[in-house]
Amino acid sequence: MTGLDHSTPSRPVAPNRRGGIAGADASRPRHGRHRIGEGQRQNPRLWQVTPEELSSLLSACLRESIDAGEISLDAADVPATVKVERPKSREHGDWATNVALQLSKKAGMNPREFATVLATRVQDRDGIASVDIAGPGFLNITLDAAAAGELARAIVEAGAEYGRNAVLAGRTVNMEFVSANPTGPLHIGHTRWAALGDSIARLLAASGADVTAEYYINDAGSQMNVFAQSVYNRLHGLPVPEGGYPGAYVQELADQVLTEHPDVRNLTEEAALPVIRESAYRFQLQDIRDTLDAFDVHFDVWFSEKDLHESGAIEDAVARLREQGHIEDRDGAVWLRTTDFGDDKDRVLIRANGEPTYFAADAAYYLSKKDRGFPEKIYLLGADHHGYVGRLKAIAACAGDDPNHNIEILIGQLISVNGAKLSKRAGNIIELKDLVQWLGKDALRYSLARYPADSPITIDPEVLQSRTNDNPVFYVQYAHARTRGAARTAEAAGVDRGAFDAALLTDPTESELLARLGEFPSVVGQAAKLREPHRVARHLELLASAYHSWYAVCRIVPVAGEDGPGEISDLNRTRLWLNEATAQVLANGLALLGVSAPERM
Repeated sequence: MTGLDHSTPSRPVAPNRRGGIAGADASRPRHGRHRIGEGQRQNPRLWQVTPEELSSLLSACLRESIDAGEISLDAADVPATVKVERPKSREHGDWATNVALQLSKKAGMNPREFATVLATRVQDRDGIASVDIAGPGFLNITLDAAAAGELARAIVEAGAEYGRNAVLAGRTVNMEFVSANPTGPLHIGHTRWAALGDSIARLLAASGADVTAEYYINDAGSQMNVFAQSVYNRLHGLPVPEGGYPGAYVQELADQVLTEHPDVRNLTEEAALPVIRESAYRFQLQDIRDTLDAFDVHFDVWFSEKDLHESGAIEDAVARLREQGHIEDRDGAVWLRTTDFGDDKDRVLIRANGEPTYFAADAAYYLSKKDRGFPEKIYLLGADHHGYVGRLKAIAACAGDDPNHNIEILIGQLISVNGAKLSKRAGNIIELKDLVQWLGKDALRYSLARYPADSPITIDPEVLQSRTNDNPVFYVQYAHARTRGAARTAEAAGVDRGAFDAALLTDPTESELLARLGEFPSVVGQAAKLREPHRVARHLELLASAYHSWYAVCRIVPVAGEDGPGEISDLNRTRLWLNEATAQVLANGLALLGVSAPERM
């Protein structure tokens, strides 16, 4: 990034979805209008009013009022989490809660009377500057400037850990996504789930879950035979077999197989096909792995369907489901009565000829996940897999699990890219690796994470390749690069972080920036719970906007005058802390989306 200036870039359209309050160590302080006394200012660690702490404070004040006989409620009536939200207008304070409206009727009180009792107790707590009652009984809470500003130091000291929370602590999750057939390269249809699946896995882990990302390799069944035949035909200069795989990549595989097995052409077709199938499969699977690595998508487990068949897992699954009482032998076939649990029809597990169906493999795979210690199983499926929802949930129920808890199925909508061309290598598809080379990994991943999974996306390459504020990924990455440029300028001017005075961060833009920084852990926790990475992306855009506004009016380096360089004060040093805190949150958020945080642009 060159020529850093104090102009404020226009921001992209503000998101219409808001991250909720969840997670640990999140704070959402805002206005710094109230300074603290000198005695407090010298305190090296002032209390930081985080959303969770404020919620707990409100709960504690409610219980105290009940114990004191001021409010006629049972302790059990106090919600575990008192919801606090950011008011729409800055003049209404930093936080607002409608808990008085929620509980006053049960307490037999007027809402404003209830709010008054609660406000009196909240007002006396450390870090609270004022509590006002608005409307029918809303509590508007304004934080002390120092309590709000302390967040900047806390973020810098937490580093990459800031944003991590305990919303999903104790949860063990298996998340399967992409799972493309190893018969060809990954294409545009897999792109969205690769980006979203990896981001969801990162969010789950950041929110305390023990998550395993898994790729199910469909390396069994008739498609693998057709795949082998396609490569065999290329080796012998024959046309693509009926229903076979076209594209130059098949010739590439044929060349690789020939290099590995120079005598394969001398074998009979019957002898050659197993060799070709195994060799071409390994090369194609490696191509898939390499493509995903380049897209910064990583899996903990690569699970082979072939191994499922060869290990006897399918026969074992049928036996176990029979013990559960949901198997029926009919017309020479073995059926699973999935209609017992809401499926539209029963499903065949073993055909009359003794061959297992794909559904039998699905059942065995589900039981494998259960046996491997995954109480929660998330499946990310494409737009053409709606019919799988009922049958997979029925498998869970037949296996003795709760289909509303032990299995979750996400269905994604299609994406399209304006001007995208079919791959010359693959022949009839748009390859993921071509999209990455064309649009860039960061732009592609960010744009895919920026929208809910259930909404169709049309990507505009001109926008993603532009270096303007209309490009959301550029806008956010530029904010991070600007923080690094500001830090370099500060270092050159002799400004360091040798002092920190949270009470000095009183400018309205500092209040806004601190508020956005404080929201981050809550946004991460909510995005993890809802499986919605777009909440993080949209929050980063709001944070970038707040930073650009702050940067335009609040100087880290003092202004030079006629007498030389301006004197460096604790305000300059404290603002450097705030700059570094912003850099850290932007980097942490981008990392959750698999996007880099550049030092320069």
